[in-house]
Amino acid sequence: MPIEFALKPSSSSLQTPLVATAVGSGHGKVKVSKVQVWKSIRLRESNVTFERSNHVHGYKLNDSESANKYCSEFDRHQRRTKLKANASSEFSINPHNDSGVAPPQKDGKSLGATLDLIYRYSRAYTLKGTVLSIISISLLAVQKLSDFTPSFFLGVLQAIIGGCLANLYVVGINQLSDIDIDKVNKPYLPLASGELSVKTGILLTSLYAILGFCLGWSTKSWPLKLGLFLWYAFGTAYSVNLPLLRWKSIPALAAMCLWSVQGAIIPILFHLHAQTNIYGRSLSLSQHAIFVFGFMSIYGIVIALFKDIPDVEGDKLNGINSVALQIGKKPVFWLCIWLLEMAYGVAILIGLSSTRFWIRSLMVIGHSILGFILWREANLVDLKSDVAIESFYLFIWKLYYMEYLMVPILRF
Repeated sequence: MPIEFALKPSSSSLQTPLVATAVGSGHGKVKVSKVQVWKSIRLRESNVTFERSNHVHGYKLNDSESANKYCSEFDRHQRRTKLKANASSEFSINPHNDSGVAPPQKDGKSLGATLDLIYRYSRAYTLKGTVLSIISISLLAVQKLSDFTPSFFLGVLQAIIGGCLANLYVVGINQLSDIDIDKVNKPYLPLASGELSVKTGILLTSLYAILGFCLGWSTKSWPLKLGLFLWYAFGTAYSVNLPLLRWKSIPALAAMCLWSVQGAIIPILFHLHAQTNIYGRSLSLSQHAIFVFGFMSIYGIVIALFKDIPDVEGDKLNGINSVALQIGKKPVFWLCIWLLEMAYGVAILIGLSSTRFWIRSLMVIGHSILGFILWREANLVDLKSDVAIESFYLFIWKLYYMEYLMVPILRF
């Protein structure tokens, strides 16, 4: 067979439908991942583009030297295309999966598949941030070993459970309110993809709300009670499409909602809640807690601005007037980077003013490293790729985790 016909993809192959099953030879229907079908089509489309472009370059395949050169170029092209297809498809199926590996397709009736849907519905990367931040800000209230009492640990557990329930409710009500938007921006989410029914989503989100309110009502700690109430209130106002609500469509109000949780409720109210569980401790905000409040306020604003950058297309179609839609992706991206670099710079200056050498070293070296990594990674992002931008958004959350890991020992 002539080499040009062996390498040339069939044009009919580009019309392969996206189906979840295929017919195996003599074995009936065999389950096939939609992702694998998509990757195969993506590869074939890319091969057609390559073949056409090389006609322009004028390869003459009837002589062995040109044929070998063509084969070599084609092989390199296929390897690059497969890498891109794998990265894109794996990320798009489960962008909050830290391992970067797409979960296996499961039978929708199995227990494992149900738990996987609930896990993906929970947006786990935000849950990790909630648990870590509550533990960290609670430990900041500890001044001596005798403060570690059963009452303290019980109070921290109450805060973690309450915070997780509030977080689950907020991400749930947001997905229920944004199904049409997510079909454009995040079609891999359980509700947008149809894997999870709206009825089940409502039941889960209602359960999170009921359990959270029961916990808030039963606690004797007014900071925890107030914190949970505000968390639920701002989360509802942000998402629900009712008169005077749906604050996410107004940039200033949207930023306020996200700042309220990251910048005020957790650093202040949950810190005060931890103090209520330490015997003989009067409620007060130390300079360390005030630093965390200021630093995380900037993080809250950055998260509020950055999360809308890859969602411009869906927001535009559904009337969400985000800052990224108004002034463009690139200006908002670099605004967020400069805000975080400014926060790291302030942290370094505060560290330099500390009289304790090890605190000074941690504050200066730690924030210098984080600032450098942020700047390096930001300059590698392809701002034309929503997948790359969303991946970097998850990277910002990892920096958020790192900051909270340092919080308990920031006692300057």
